[in-house]
Amino acid sequence: MRILISNDDGWQAEGIRVLAERLKKVGKVVVVAPDRQRSAAGHGITLHRPLFVQYHKLCEGVDAYAVSGTPADCVKIGVNEIMKDAPPDIVVSGINEGSNLGNDVMYSGTVSAAIEGAIQGIPSIAVSQCGTGHFDYTGAAEFTAKLIGQVLQHGIPKDTVLNVNYPPIKPDAVQGVKISTLGERRYHNDFQKHYSPRGEAYYWLAGDLKDLDVAPDSDIQAIKDGYIAVSPVHFDFTHFGLINDLKKWTLD
Repeated sequence: MRILISNDDGWQAEGIRVLAERLKKVGKVVVVAPDRQRSAAGHGITLHRPLFVQYHKLCEGVDAYAVSGTPADCVKIGVNEIMKDAPPDIVVSGINEGSNLGNDVMYSGTVSAAIEGAIQGIPSIAVSQCGTGHFDYTGAAEFTAKLIGQVLQHGIPKDTVLNVNYPPIKPDAVQGVKISTLGERRYHNDFQKHYSPRGEAYYWLAGDLKDLDVAPDSDIQAIKDGYIAVSPVHFDFTHFGLINDLKKWTLD
């Protein structure tokens, strides 16, 4: 089995190293990840400048390629160039430092890397370790290894990725696995204004996160209850229920 691993925290992040160390026991692992922190990069790709790729040895038995682009760039070049002679059987993005719950998936470079894998026709998983401060990725890595086997056995639709969030607790305290919907959360955006020595204004984005609708079957609630949340994310954004209503509008 050939496994392409990417992320949005960069190729040197602890989460991707722990994941690679675990997954190399079940297959041939190749890491293709950003050369720097690219969190919240979304699904952007690089068109107007070249992509530079540097080879590194991540750990024993694992080759790593650091790319000067976005997470989606990494998967795209990983599948179509770096691994073109032996394409991956599965793409795994993570392990992210922090959660990707609810609306986070719209901004997440971690989830976007997995979506790019699915666009390339490869089963794909995004994995995030919830919490703040010190992160222990071993439980999430172990669960990912198990999930990969299930994905390859059962398959997932070509336009769907599995978004995994692991709770911020020790593995022996995890309550189980919940198949979850995406919850609803919003950021209260606060732009902090500063001035450079030249008097030019610049801004830092800050603000607080608020969970708006914590449905009992949501990923947000699953994490609060100590479960691993697994959410099937379908990236066809069409609102099918609205199509017939829109056809009644006077648009011609």
